[in-house]
Amino acid sequence: MIVCAGLLCGALNAIAGGGTFVTLPVLVWLGIPPVVANATATTMAVPGYFASVWAYRHDIRAEGTLPLGSIFVVAAIGGVLGAALLVVTSPDAFLALVPWLLLTATLLFASAPRLQRLSEASGIGIRSAGVAAIVLLLVATYGGYFNGGLGIIMLAALSLQGYRNLHGMNGLKSLLASILSTLSVVTFMTADLIAWESAIPMALANICGAYITSRFVRRIERIDILRLVIVVIGGAMTVAFFVA
Repeated sequence: MIVCAGLLCGALNAIAGGGTFVTLPVLVWLGIPPVVANATATTMAVPGYFASVWAYRHDIRAEGTLPLGSIFVVAAIGGVLGAALLVVTSPDAFLALVPWLLLTATLLFASAPRLQRLSEASGIGIRSAGVAAIVLLLVATYGGYFNGGLGIIMLAALSLQGYRNLHGMNGLKSLLASILSTLSVVTFMTADLIAWESAIPMALANICGAYITSRFVRRIERIDILRLVIVVIGGAMTVAFFVA
């Protein structure tokens, strides 16, 4: 189950995000405490992010209002802030938040294409570098805290900044996720919040799923069905946590 969850997580994150919809519930159902499960899910996703970055390395370029260097710095700060918030969150409080976080991420994931089309049609976007930095900081802090649905939220933030090349956005999304998640993991390690016996096999499977899927996705234009699969998985996991 751990290996299958890792493979699927890597594949989903390479497409647009949503891998934590699979790994977090699996880790919790295996009996790992919620906060530790969330930290472990973030940890095992990091190698997959780097694998996706390598597959998209030729597509990554700046399109929006912020230069890449500034984007990297903001993502790093947000990752540390989010991880620090998780460290001080009690297990009971986090478990109560999980279904709402999953629900929020799923709804954002499902509505992202429509929001992007609306932004393009109306010309609405973020043209101020300061506002773009604040939005990105909030997204990165969310990613450092929860990581679930981070990919699609990051894609939405990049879209509002003026990014349009989907492959380039996926590559930059994976790069930013790898930066903020790596710093989050360092914070989790200092607080001893990682279940390494589950994280290591999941991470190895995640690398395979992410790299193979990234190579495949770069060759196709439509990912509607795959996006629907992620929404269905997120919805199912959300319902499961609400009724648990």
